[in-house]
Amino acid sequence: MIKLLWLVVLASLACRLLAGRWPWQLFAARNASRSRINRARGLLGLPEGASRQEILDAHRRLVATVHPDKGGTSERVHEANEARDILLGALDNRSDT
Repeated sequence: MIKLLWLVVLASLACRLLAGRWPWQLFAARNASRSRINRARGLLGLPEGASRQEILDAHRRLVATVHPDKGGTSERVHEANEARDILLGALDNRSDT
């Protein structure tokens, strides 16, 4: 049991030295990122694995309905822009790996 405890401590220290974060921080950051992506996908009404063109088309459709000239608010446009940027960033990260 003590050997297992030492192994966990050493693995945690190695993670901290190599990644610059503790293991639990890495998992929390990953979950927060997934949550942001899921919210963005829901706002734009997109399924997982949507292409770049689908993201851009969904953004255009949403902005056309929430734009202040169409009775929406600038806050909703900013939310739509942020959702687009999050999904495009995730798409770029996915294609890099």
